[in-house]
Amino acid sequence: MTQKIQLLGISNAIVDILAHVDDAFLQSIGAPRGSMTLIDEPKAHEIYGRMGPATEMSGGSVANTVAGFANLGGAASYIGKVRNDQLGAIFQHDMRSLGVDVRLEPARGGAPTARSHVLISSDGQRTMQTYLGACTELAVGDINPRTVGTPEVILLEGYVWDIPEGPALAAEAIRIARQVSARVALSLSDSFCVERHRDAFVAAVRDGVDIVFADEDEVMALVGVDSFEQVLPSIEDFDNLFVMTRSAQGSVVVNGDETVVQKSIAVDELIDTTGAGDAYTAGFLYGWAHNESLAECARLGTWCATRVIQQVGARLERGVLDGYRRGDA
Repeated sequence: MTQKIQLLGISNAIVDILAHVDDAFLQSIGAPRGSMTLIDEPKAHEIYGRMGPATEMSGGSVANTVAGFANLGGAASYIGKVRNDQLGAIFQHDMRSLGVDVRLEPARGGAPTARSHVLISSDGQRTMQTYLGACTELAVGDINPRTVGTPEVILLEGYVWDIPEGPALAAEAIRIARQVSARVALSLSDSFCVERHRDAFVAAVRDGVDIVFADEDEVMALVGVDSFEQVLPSIEDFDNLFVMTRSAQGSVVVNGDETVVQKSIAVDELIDTTGAGDAYTAGFLYGWAHNESLAECARLGTWCATRVIQQVGARLERGVLDGYRRGDA
């Protein structure tokens, strides 16, 4: 691409397979309603073979943010590992159809492409059966000056630290970012991920990460406190920009002496909260890439998250800013 890349995402590349199911189906595969379970390859094939009509699309937290950022009109690129199989082709085609510059070609060997079977009950409850597959084979060698390029910001997914070469490839991404004067953002993924890698995350935030995206549970786990009220004093000695979402209580953005408190937007019907944080991050970074104030970035993030929770699916679609006016959110 000749266009200057504003956002590069590095994360676990997962295909979301969404299907409507009944409780009998969940019982037959031994999946408790509302659970998220990691499964092996045979189980993944079994579930896929038994599912009815489904929608297949690129997924994963940071991939959702990158896709949303591109649909807002931003210039985005992506690094994640898929296999040269049916689902790998779907992931690559889906991202590229949005204008995302996918930097890695599908692997010719190794595990199949990762997929998350998103099983939607009649009341909107989601049950997820996830096979990680090829995404765990992302390696340090995949992170180099050619694949990284010269983005304005690199967004790392916390789940990357779970894969074998994750900590090393994250360190390499941070090293290259310094060389090309890119900012580094870290999405903390979930509070359990933070608990697994707290020392490593704190070290990265102290030395290399510029922006931290987290919900209140994740940031509480990061700084080791029991309430959100304790978070603000705990991050006073950090030099980072902290962007913290609080569901119905809105969001709080802290950058040194500047604090922005953004209210949530009331909705008539909350359909599905999945992907709300990813959409918020996309909107915030879109504003940040266009030199908006932190308050305006928070409003953009809130607007985007509000749109996602009123639909099924985590994808922030084109046209989401139709009707948005600066300062309205």
